[in-house]
Amino acid sequence: MPHDLFQVSEIDDATVVELSLPQTLDSGEFDRLNEALLSLLGGRPDGRWVLDLSRLSYMGSSALGLMVNLRQRVKQDGGKLVLCGISARLMQIFQACCMERLFTIKPTRVDALRAVGAG
Repeated sequence: MPHDLFQVSEIDDATVVELSLPQTLDSGEFDRLNEALLSLLGGRPDGRWVLDLSRLSYMGSSALGLMVNLRQRVKQDGGKLVLCGISARLMQIFQACCMERLFTIKPTRVDALRAVGAG
């Protein structure tokens, strides 16, 4: 499990995944991250998920693609996924890719937890 790339915590009945990715991920790191996150989701695909991006200032196309895959997986299994902690620069990247329309995005972790119905 590549816990150097993210931390997982349970808050009420939601799972918070805090990503801490380097500026560039090599393909091996990306594959480890992808597999680890998908297996994490696989355990509770219908769960309540918060992705905290507050440690990220940038996301490349592969990481953006991973976000879309995670969203699809949670959505098809009836779960909820909310993003929080997105920097202004990261929000610009999301908007350039029209990804802000795909995700529920809240400013803080507390707002995100409320949005997934935790508590």
